[in-house]
Amino acid sequence: MDLIELIKTRKCCRAFSSDPVSKELIEEMLSLATQAPSVINLQPWEFTVVAGEERERLSRRLIKAYREKQISCGPGNVKPLSKTVGKRGAKTLSMMKPFFEEMRVDSNQYINEGSCNFYEAPVAVLLFFDDSFSKAAFVDVGVVLAYLVLIAHHFGLATCPIGLITAYADELKDELNIPENKILVVGLAIGHPDTKSPINRFKSPRDSLDKFVRWIE
Repeated sequence: MDLIELIKTRKCCRAFSSDPVSKELIEEMLSLATQAPSVINLQPWEFTVVAGEERERLSRRLIKAYREKQISCGPGNVKPLSKTVGKRGAKTLSMMKPFFEEMRVDSNQYINEGSCNFYEAPVAVLLFFDDSFSKAAFVDVGVVLAYLVLIAHHFGLATCPIGLITAYADELKDELNIPENKILVVGLAIGHPDTKSPINRFKSPRDSLDKFVRWIE
């Protein structure tokens, strides 16, 4: 599959099978992903790979924290979003609803506890950077994440970026003995998709370019 086709066909997976992913393949994917560009080649990204029983143990801790704190998936905006942006989120949730109904699950619980459980993926990759970097490092980590999801797709694996876990960074760091000076940016669930799960038939839409692009000529 060429790059353009990878970009067009990639989507988030919200139900994974229990089929394992080898350490060697994850290492190859990370090696390729770190070819991503970064500001003056600082390469600020750091990865913690959690797999198998350790991933399950981490998920139990995160789900417990979610049930106690009830911090849900959301954009974490600091002021009201524009109506245009708000409609995108509402439209996406509305389009997902029939799949959750088919699964007979509560959508809120599935998304929030599912995120904390990495949707049962066998591997979770956690992306950090050291707090000595400026906020510009968020961009660099975002670029390496984009590389990683496309590389995984190339190898026939499914992924789902998980942002909710940043709300439980203290619990995560404690569980994995991560130093306090490491900033958790995002997690990435990696594995083989559960092809029988209805939710994996869903692919979120994208707005047309006129919503995002302004030309000055």
